[in-house]
Amino acid sequence: MKLVEIRTLQKEHKDFEGKTIKVGGWVRSVRDMKTFGFIDLNDGTSFKGLQVVLNAETLENYEEITKLNTGSSVLCEGVLKVTPNAQQPFELVANEVEIISTTDVTYPIQKKRTSLEVLREQAYLRPRTNLFNAVFRVRSESAFALHEYFHNLGFVYVHAPILTSSDCEGAGELFRVSTQDIYSGKKLKPEDELLGGKVFLSPSCQLEGEAFALALGKIYTFGPSFRAENSNTIKHVNEFWHIEPEMAFYELFDDMDVMEGMIKYVINHLFDRCKDELAFFDSFVENGLLAKLHNVTENVFARVTYDEAIKTLEKNNANFEFKASWGCDIQTEHEKYLTEVVYKKPVFVYNYPKEIKAFYMRLNDDNKTVKATDLLVPGIGELCGASEREERYDVLMRRIKELGLKEEDYWWFLNLRKFGSVKHSGFGMGFDRFIMYVTGMKNIRDVIPFPRTPNNCKF
Repeated sequence: MKLVEIRTLQKEHKDFEGKTIKVGGWVRSVRDMKTFGFIDLNDGTSFKGLQVVLNAETLENYEEITKLNTGSSVLCEGVLKVTPNAQQPFELVANEVEIISTTDVTYPIQKKRTSLEVLREQAYLRPRTNLFNAVFRVRSESAFALHEYFHNLGFVYVHAPILTSSDCEGAGELFRVSTQDIYSGKKLKPEDELLGGKVFLSPSCQLEGEAFALALGKIYTFGPSFRAENSNTIKHVNEFWHIEPEMAFYELFDDMDVMEGMIKYVINHLFDRCKDELAFFDSFVENGLLAKLHNVTENVFARVTYDEAIKTLEKNNANFEFKASWGCDIQTEHEKYLTEVVYKKPVFVYNYPKEIKAFYMRLNDDNKTVKATDLLVPGIGELCGASEREERYDVLMRRIKELGLKEEDYWWFLNLRKFGSVKHSGFGMGFDRFIMYVTGMKNIRDVIPFPRTPNNCKF
């Protein structure tokens, strides 16, 4: 008999009423009431599981079944009963339960609540918990919605390289990739490398994205990025997922429109496809999460210049650990104040001082600021970074020299400014931070299947 998925039963249980079906899955819990019992079974196809009813008189292995530990795997055959007046809309009355594999007391995930710290040490098992089952379902649906959003707008999805020879951000915190014996003590020679020079894991696909946008108009990349900073904060990992659109002929405010539309589209998709998961997060992770997300989708995001933001922050400097002043980077406490106290919704801050932004951002006419923006959201702070890209060859060359970067590392990027350059814009969003935002999870390590952080690459 072919297995029926629990997700199918969630949608079509009335069609299966009174029919004998077979399901397979993993035991979440077992209750033994002596003459009858219940299995909470989940097969991974939906957040909610299936209640399997056990009858001691009809099941020869009833006693063995009711002693099963969490995590054991079983096949259950029985009759589906629709129960509209009960807590669950349907249940399976078992006439046969085949035990496939059992767990014992050494199984790390027991019925009692296990701390997030312990679960990080058991990353290969944590998707079996309700919490992480929900997190990774939301992650999957969010990724699908992002692709759908950009596809609907006519964007082309570009697969950018993971290996690179340049540092897009100019920060120098890159992972070096080498085919030579880096532990031998011998000096590495770039010319001896397989790819003919110094090679790194890419921190961003923006430069490659610009090349394709200046041919295809509107493109986006979506994949892993790597930063080699030795950071152990709740917002940083060394490998993360990054979505980076680039758009020819788009100016900064056009860029903001795409970002705002993207955030709202994905959240609305989650409202439609992940109701149970979001309700779970609202109840057990972040009380008020649903109201926060509705606030995002139902309001127009604020847009404020850096000058205006700093003036607002300076009025509250007495309450800040880091005092705000023109030329400073906006700190986490400043982001929190702007989004949660002043505007009470997401905020675009734009036209930042050139000294605190990257070399490729378009210089404004004041020669002090660049056409850059950060999207700040309540509860997490910066979610997206964006800018118009500097399309003028002479200005870009000057910025590269001002920052001490090597012209030869960006020769083809400069050539884009010589060969049919146009105004263009783009942004980057850390996908994992977005998942933190929509789930209420407070640590980025808990929204990535196998997080890579300093001293941690076990799985």
